[in-house]
Amino acid sequence: QVQFVESGGGLVQAGGSLRLSCEASGSTFVSVRIDWYRQVPGKQREWVGGVTPGGNDVYPDSVKGRFTISRDNAKKSVYLNMSSLKPEDTAVYYCNIWGRFNHWGPGTQVTVHS
Repeated sequence: QVQFVESGGGLVQAGGSLRLSCEASGSTFVSVRIDWYRQVPGKQREWVGGVTPGGNDVYPDSVKGRFTISRDNAKKSVYLNMSSLKPEDTAVYYCNIWGRFNHWGPGTQVTVHS
């Protein structure tokens, strides 16, 4: 069972950048698509993008052009590079296997202030 630990969150000014990391345990990491999500208390978890085993990435319109996802299979890690951050990007960010909606990691808090 692949497990994830997210890190790299913090407090950043609007317009700034952050790089989040997602470290995985488990041997199946290299063969699965990994997605990033975010959640604000009281709201549904929102998908913010994903990366295939081969490195192809996909994003919703809300973050396209600002967020970039990459992965390092040797390190069993996936990265979320966020730029031009907006206050509405404030959330707890999670990674998970595409299509799996349990076994969430602890997440990492991103707070964007104006």
